[in-house]
Amino acid sequence: MGIGDRGLLDWLDDASAERGLYYAQRGDGWDFLSYRDLRDLVLSTAAALRARGVGDGDVVALVQRSGPGFVATFFGALAAGATPCTIAPPFAFQRADEYERHAAHLLGTVRPRITVCDEESQERVRKVAAATDLPEPVVFDELVAGAEPLDGPLPLPETALVQFTSGSSGFSRGVRISADALRTNLTGMRGWLGCDPELPAISWLPVHHDMGLVGFLLNVVVTGFDGHMLQPDDFIRSPQRYLRRISEQRIAMTAMPNFGLSYILRRVRPADLDGLRFDSLRCVIIGAERVDPKVLDDVHALLGPHGLDRGALLPAYGSAEATLAVTGLAPGEGWSTREPDEGDAGSLAGTAVVGCGRPLEDRTVTIVSEEGDVLPDGQVGEIVVSGVSIADGYVGDAGTASGTSIGDRLRTGDAGFLRDGQLFVIGRLGDGLKVNGKMVFAESLETLLHQRGIPERRVAVLLGVRDGAPTGVAVFAGVQDGWRRAAHEVLSEWLGDAELLAVEVPRGGIAVTSSGKPRRRVIWKALCGGTYEDTVRPLTPEDD
Repeated sequence: MGIGDRGLLDWLDDASAERGLYYAQRGDGWDFLSYRDLRDLVLSTAAALRARGVGDGDVVALVQRSGPGFVATFFGALAAGATPCTIAPPFAFQRADEYERHAAHLLGTVRPRITVCDEESQERVRKVAAATDLPEPVVFDELVAGAEPLDGPLPLPETALVQFTSGSSGFSRGVRISADALRTNLTGMRGWLGCDPELPAISWLPVHHDMGLVGFLLNVVVTGFDGHMLQPDDFIRSPQRYLRRISEQRIAMTAMPNFGLSYILRRVRPADLDGLRFDSLRCVIIGAERVDPKVLDDVHALLGPHGLDRGALLPAYGSAEATLAVTGLAPGEGWSTREPDEGDAGSLAGTAVVGCGRPLEDRTVTIVSEEGDVLPDGQVGEIVVSGVSIADGYVGDAGTASGTSIGDRLRTGDAGFLRDGQLFVIGRLGDGLKVNGKMVFAESLETLLHQRGIPERRVAVLLGVRDGAPTGVAVFAGVQDGWRRAAHEVLSEWLGDAELLAVEVPRGGIAVTSSGKPRRRVIWKALCGGTYEDTVRPLTPEDD
């Protein structure tokens, strides 16, 4: 089973007329684009890009929602010998000013030769391009109108992708991914998952983010799966539609962060599942953020009676600097939890952490101390990755504020521990506080708050030293009765004598990355700078 190593554009040579991509319409219908038709669109896009002056190695920025135009622009850039770079379209941000700052930073970093957008993004992107002294963006349909396809793809560029980190550390950094690194990461995922072109897949993930792009879309197209694509807001409006499609089309693979599973639990009732079957699902990849064991239990309790195998839930770990996938649980293995050892490097001893599987082929994961010494099983330290598919470096002067660095080895800036070869991920090293000689991590505390009934995206925990005092902060987005009490119980238990604060912002007011992670360092900087002076107060066990 599986198709082994496969070049990024090999699928153009044998593009199927029967398989392809299905896109959800606004109603209940789906549009189909065969791989054969997509090949023609890709080669037409490549010709149009070259006609617009795009040369070998130039950057082509994509600011588009998931759709045929996005796929054609991405692979068309590669077929034109250029480097695609995906940037979140405006829908991913609630505030216009926040989006414009974000997009200006990204476009200013890569300085694309051309920016290809969709119609709904054009005006906002045009404003950003003018502010950064870049050419006006081009709408995809206008770009390809009347273009005759190239006879075949040009040689691949040395850098096959510039993908931006999520920005949870305060700013996004452009990561240079070589063609070999991208190819070998896709090959590694196919080997890990036992991919076969006969196995259909589905995703609602945003395609500008590495999990939705590399982990799903590129894997689907290069391998030749039938891929069923929803917009992120399609899933938010109706996770039931997503689940119905899995049942009706006998979908085998999908992927999402922990948030997606939590959202299904909040929105889907057992009665919504009458007549549905999920026994076809063999791979539900769960990554991009800390995995909550209770969420896994509850999802299996909801969908298990309808055929979902517990072994289909596959926690995984990856990063933009590693192209994407680093470790993953094998299909059918069944997830487990472990606790870190106690000691100076311990973190939340007594708290179960979900295993994210073992390194994919030709990758090595070690855990190191602050001094760089390799730590034994069970001890918490920094996750370091080596082997194939490590990025070539960052675009321009990216700095080191995120804690991640690329060299012979990738120092991820993430904390975790190993047990019997399996990786257990705790959180970002920069988002922690040492209490009584042990590191406590913000993500760990957020997981405990979610288990107390506070939904994801409605609370963020900040940890640091403020005015010389160790401090823990609970940031609530639209606080409800009982939330402050739960937060006080959790933070006071784990943070000892640290000062505890609460900040209230409107619902949707927690600053997040384009993939939905809290931008803790940005919020912390705003807190220390007095931005929340009118709403910050001591965190007490009593609701106001």
